[in-house]
Amino acid sequence: MKIGYARVSTGLQNLDLQKDSLETFGCEKIFTDHISGAKNKRPGLETAIEFVRSGDTLAVWRLDRLGRNMEDLITIVNRLNERGVSFHSLQENITMDKSSSTGQLLFHLFAAFAEFERNLILERSAAGREAARARGRVGGRPEKLNKSDMELLKTLVDNNTPIKTIAEKWNVSRTTIYRYLNKLEEKNYEYEETGTS
Repeated sequence: MKIGYARVSTGLQNLDLQKDSLETFGCEKIFTDHISGAKNKRPGLETAIEFVRSGDTLAVWRLDRLGRNMEDLITIVNRLNERGVSFHSLQENITMDKSSSTGQLLFHLFAAFAEFERNLILERSAAGREAARARGRVGGRPEKLNKSDMELLKTLVDNNTPIKTIAEKWNVSRTTIYRYLNKLEEKNYEYEETGTS
């Protein structure tokens, strides 16, 4: 049995082209999503994967309708293959079925591309961090409290203002306030060590 899956990113886009192509291919049932491919949860796709049985074929109009990226695509196709379900993309005219030698070859090629894509992302991220460090920028979240906030924090603590009240003022947790207090203590210690003020 041939099962179709169609997806568009917004409600303004139309599924007709995809559905017509899938019906022409012979799909007896078509599952759909009106949702961005970047979203982790695609209810129509999950229902389609649950619906298909061993010996069935899940078809899509184009590869990018199924996966967010190459790695996601491989994960989904692997799930299908583990259940004895083949996969077909109409526009690329690709059939992936581990029971055939061609299908196995395609699967391994796609898996290699997915790993290549993953490694490229890691390399670009590492190069970006290195370039940022070279320019004196350090990654991580921006600080919640600026210099004047830190001075006010010190004043509030010196005046015995409860930590809970201080945390509520900046809409942060008490743990965050204690972290900033530790920073203040470290700074004071540095000043004492160096003899500066």
